[in-house]
Amino acid sequence: MDFLRPASWADALELKAARPEATPIQGGTDVMVEINLDKGRPSALLDLTPVAELAEWSREGGTLRIGAGVTYTRVIAELGAWLPGLAQASRTVGSPQIRNRGTVAGNLGAASPAGDSHPPLLASGALVEAESVRGARLIPITEFYTGVKRNALEPDELIRAVRVPVATGPQYFSKIGPRNAMVIAVCSFGIALHPAERRAGTGIGSAAPTPRAAPAAEELLAAELDWEGRSALDPALARRFGELVAGAAAPIDDVRGRAAYRLHALAVMARRTLGWAWNDYTGGHTGDHTGRGAA
Repeated sequence: MDFLRPASWADALELKAARPEATPIQGGTDVMVEINLDKGRPSALLDLTPVAELAEWSREGGTLRIGAGVTYTRVIAELGAWLPGLAQASRTVGSPQIRNRGTVAGNLGAASPAGDSHPPLLASGALVEAESVRGARLIPITEFYTGVKRNALEPDELIRAVRVPVATGPQYFSKIGPRNAMVIAVCSFGIALHPAERRAGTGIGSAAPTPRAAPAAEELLAAELDWEGRSALDPALARRFGELVAGAAAPIDDVRGRAAYRLHALAVMARRTLGWAWNDYTGGHTGDHTGRGAA
């Protein structure tokens, strides 16, 4: 196995162009696990840790541009006020040691359906900034996932940054696992309210071949929520929302959970997170109509 270590972003792009089969590595929290378990042994690793600019983030108007080397720990500490959904998801990733090394861009590159950052990125409407020696392009998050652990990157492209709109309303993330910490999600769900646009974004994780949104559920909220009057959340609307979220999923039975349980859990998480988000938006006047019992 060759180990390639560029000193700059330009060097990284040149190396990736020359060796498109090289696997990028930053924190190594996904790549090294696969190698250690002998599930994959790339012919070359492209170590991006020396590229200092990848560890930077900036705000550009209403968008946060998060470099590919920004860790989960920094997302939580530095960006949580602007991206609460992504920060909530980042808190559920592994252990503190993993969060100190792992990155959102690494999660995207791995493209595992169970990745914790995917639901809030989908709910927020993020863009993936990809680049090669041929130029740069922005990939809408809904078009980024192409299959199980597959993404829309070309062989010579690298993720340079993720662009995430600053939250304009409440955001929540929920995750089901066999214990409270250091687990891969049985299923997960993210919601983001965009009151100025009178719409909501959704994201489903670990319940389909790829992370995905629930368009019919989003359309329901856009049409039925009382965005102006901020009246109490109708329990029937919350239940229907949960049903539509579950209907957008396509889970399987596996070692972490059965498909039927995933569908039930998604419906419950959708109702709950909608209730929490709407309660925040209305200033706490809705009460609890969403069924906060155990999934």
